[in-house]
Amino acid sequence: MADHSSSASYIHTVHHLIEECLIFNMSKEECMEALSKHANIKPVITSTVWNELEKENKEFFEAYTRGRDQRATEIEKRQRIQSRLHASMKENHKN
Repeated sequence: MADHSSSASYIHTVHHLIEECLIFNMSKEECMEALSKHANIKPVITSTVWNELEKENKEFFEAYTRGRDQRATEIEKRQRIQSRLHASMKENHKN
């Protein structure tokens, strides 16, 4: 019984840490890497708990993934615009 309680506590901790990763807008892979590096949690454990959370909260994770994708697209657009502006400014200074 003590093992079950300990396992449940461990899974709860991983669940909580995944929620922290979500707050920081991390992908599953980024979260697995962060928890491995900073909390010494094996990536397979993080992946398993993440997958279970996805099953239980399908709509949330679908929206979360769409939001991450949209933000990435917006960032890419902004970087392209800034790059073009920078190139244009350089060109104007030459003339």
